[in-house]
Amino acid sequence: MSAARVEILGRIAAASSAARPQPVPRRYRHAGERDPEARTELFCERAADYRARVHRVAAAELEDALAARCEEHAARRLVAAPGVSWRPRGVEVELDQTPIPAARLDGFDGVLSGCALAIAETGTVVLDGSSLCGRRALTLVPDLHLCVVAAAAVVETVPEAVAALAPAAAAGSPLTFVSGPSATSDIELRRVDGVHGPRRLELFVVSHQIPAP
Repeated sequence: MSAARVEILGRIAAASSAARPQPVPRRYRHAGERDPEARTELFCERAADYRARVHRVAAAELEDALAARCEEHAARRLVAAPGVSWRPRGVEVELDQTPIPAARLDGFDGVLSGCALAIAETGTVVLDGSSLCGRRALTLVPDLHLCVVAAAAVVETVPEAVAALAPAAAAGSPLTFVSGPSATSDIELRRVDGVHGPRRLELFVVSHQIPAP
């Protein structure tokens, strides 16, 4: 090793050992200020900006709304997260009780799930691998995702979401942040849908309490 290289590496080592971690400024806003209705409206607006189709429904209307969208998409067979209890009429729903192979998942017309929470400022729904959300592959393979969002589960800011998701993260649960249908762009900025997940995302924001399973 040359003398110059030894000197350079020595200086780097000395500088690295002398460095001390600096406190990270956290002066950003931690909590939202909107009331629940304004928070929900903001989420719907931002989610629609990401090309998700957003439907606000009452709990009693949920299954009819799901059925209408399934008819529109000609979806007759859905796979659902194991904790889902909603049954749109005229649609065959198979629960993912045991891991269904990806090749079979690809044969379903769509997937039905709930979500852990939603973030108003970013129009994002978060899936945490729970029985209501399903495992990650379940909501990535089918081309259509029908996702039910309880209005009470909408938080305003990302810091609020991170705090609420901390127990799931500590338990090692997979967290998937979904902002609109899957889309990506190449170097020439040509948009391609469906590369990393469903091309179509339908969100059903339930204004009142969702019926228990």
